[in-house]
Amino acid sequence: MVDVHKLYEQWLADFAQDAETLEDLKAIAGDEKEIQDRFYTGLSFGTAGMRGVIGAGTNRMNKWNVRRATKGLAQYLLQDPENAKRGVVIAYDSRRFSDTFAKDTALVLCQEGVPAYLFDALRPVPILSYAVRHLNAAAGVVVTASHNPPQYNGYKVYGDDGAQLGPEAAAAVTACIQKLSYTDAVVMDEEEAKKAGLLHIIGDKEVDDDYMQEIKTLVVQPDMLAKEGSKLSIVYTPLHGSGNVPVRRMLKEIGITKVAVVKEQELPDPNFSTLKVPNPEDPAAFVLAEKLADEVGANAIFATDPDCDRLGVAVRGHDGVFHLLTGNQIGCVLLEYILSTKQKQGKLPANGAAVKSIVSTSLANRIAASYGVDMFEVLTGFKFIGEKIQQFQDDHSHTFLFGFEESYGFLSSTFVRDKDGVNASLLIAEAACAYEAEGKTLYDQMQDIFKKYGYYVEKVVSKTLPGMDGLEKMKVIMKELRENPPAALAGLKVTAVRDYLKGTRTADGVQEPTGLPASDVLYFELEGGNWVCVRPSGTEPKIKLYVNTNDPDQKAAQDRNEALRAAAEALLD
Repeated sequence: MVDVHKLYEQWLADFAQDAETLEDLKAIAGDEKEIQDRFYTGLSFGTAGMRGVIGAGTNRMNKWNVRRATKGLAQYLLQDPENAKRGVVIAYDSRRFSDTFAKDTALVLCQEGVPAYLFDALRPVPILSYAVRHLNAAAGVVVTASHNPPQYNGYKVYGDDGAQLGPEAAAAVTACIQKLSYTDAVVMDEEEAKKAGLLHIIGDKEVDDDYMQEIKTLVVQPDMLAKEGSKLSIVYTPLHGSGNVPVRRMLKEIGITKVAVVKEQELPDPNFSTLKVPNPEDPAAFVLAEKLADEVGANAIFATDPDCDRLGVAVRGHDGVFHLLTGNQIGCVLLEYILSTKQKQGKLPANGAAVKSIVSTSLANRIAASYGVDMFEVLTGFKFIGEKIQQFQDDHSHTFLFGFEESYGFLSSTFVRDKDGVNASLLIAEAACAYEAEGKTLYDQMQDIFKKYGYYVEKVVSKTLPGMDGLEKMKVIMKELRENPPAALAGLKVTAVRDYLKGTRTADGVQEPTGLPASDVLYFELEGGNWVCVRPSGTEPKIKLYVNTNDPDQKAAQDRNEALRAAAEALLD
């Protein structure tokens, strides 16, 4: 059992010379609950790196945690000194201390003898992913907490393939980190690091221009875009994040010139003052954008999150009201657009492949199958889509066409290996142009997809279990569901149970392997192609329920989803 008070006193002593840390620690003196929460555990490092509330303590995001993790990463890389010489690329977003944490990361690497390539200003996740491959680096780091509230920050690590670290590499880095104390990591003097040729500052021409050139190759119908692009009117909001410059530059360079930007959310703001959370999944993030769209007569709104790896889209319906598309719906609109267009052009490869996470809509499987494209399913985490892209390139088995996750992540390139909000903005803008040329909006197109393939309804329910006992509660829930899986949910028979931790799919008493890595996920297949999935979050004290239903009739699909959701939520209670 961790002695939180001993750790608290240790930090007071160790960081007595750091005024900021000392002030923060002294401010919680006597607050048992706060001391407990800050010191009962260390900030965990996993495949998504670290993420937590900013503050002093082992269970908080702070420079000491960042430095310790960086020294652990350096030691992991230095197991192969020649590889480590390739260096590490570092990017950061607009969050509190992001630039400080990024510089600390660079200077700890330099102190350990590992070259650091630090961007001179905030950059999005996709440019970092691209830069790792483009500069032939050994690894990459992004300082971001994605769409979390402003009190959070985080630290994501990428392998030399440009994808986030896989489970084995993350475990190896973790092992290096855990051998270190919080005072072990030292930063090198910045000027010394530059003189030694270890610290390289990346300006706006070294990577960005090449990335933009590559992005423009993703346009599916260049001639159509040249003709129709200037007619499309859209509103864009970067939600105070790193998408502002690259998304606007990309839209302008592909010929979409009527782009109105939400001024109140245009510039970086670590407090995200106009938002409760900077999350493009949240309808509240679109309030200011909708007002602007009414003023300029736009029918589509794009929003990217602070690190610009995710895209949210709102489209005007025939009722004049804006409807927020789900991540699944955006993914399906893009998949249908890419596949149908390539088929018409005669450019659809015979070995075409799309990839999605297991918790994303089954509608995508229907779309892919209708065009003779193989759909591959992977665990949640875009790194697994990145791994599939690499596998296709290595074994020449398939041509990658598109990958997505229901959590608003999309990719059609192979030069980036994480979700890409710039790539997604290009595709959805192009699709909007193409459909408007046919007299349709993106909203009309979504309805046409439902008419063609059936109505699919997907809901995600998050149950937050905070504090020390939250993780224990999640374990108990998952254990109970494993040992006593339901036979039916909302009157629908459970036809198969996929247990991704055991790596098995069981149907009618017969077990077969899932073929995917171990992950604490349970998936209940139900009759009629409906399903429910239960997954504890890897980055937050939450357990998530994914409820998917379908029916030729819209109301039937929606009613079934509500009933199934209630039955699934009851399982967690």
